[in-house]
Amino acid sequence: MGGVFVRKPVFDGLMNGPENAIDLFHGYTYSAHPLACAAASAVLDIYRDENLFERSAELSPYWEAGVHSLKGLPNVTDIRNLGLAAGIDLAPKGAVGTRGYEAFTKAFELGLMVRQSGDAIAMSPPLVIEKAQIDEIIDITAKTIRAVA
Repeated sequence: MGGVFVRKPVFDGLMNGPENAIDLFHGYTYSAHPLACAAASAVLDIYRDENLFERSAELSPYWEAGVHSLKGLPNVTDIRNLGLAAGIDLAPKGAVGTRGYEAFTKAFELGLMVRQSGDAIAMSPPLVIEKAQIDEIIDITAKTIRAVA
């Protein structure tokens, strides 16, 4: 389920086909399938009923403190976060992406799945995460960064 918002000049630039034509026409096998729509609706109900967005907002400061505690570790050049998402830039080691890939594989060996893009690792834990699990993620990430120093 998704949607797109654009400013009027962008909209006008996209909607310039002949009258009654379908602009941005596309379709996929399961587009608007009733089962997929029911599943998406159920997920939105869970988000609301279990207060997952509020929970995320409450845990964000704890996550931020944990992630930013990694400042000063070897080769960490930048740390940024928004909510329960974080990116950690590592100093390059030879070819671009070498240290990032080493961090990706080391974290996996230690039991943590991170996303690697170039020499950055990105993390976005599930909204149902507990503080003890955040502590574990930060601990494994610190071990990973030290191991690839």
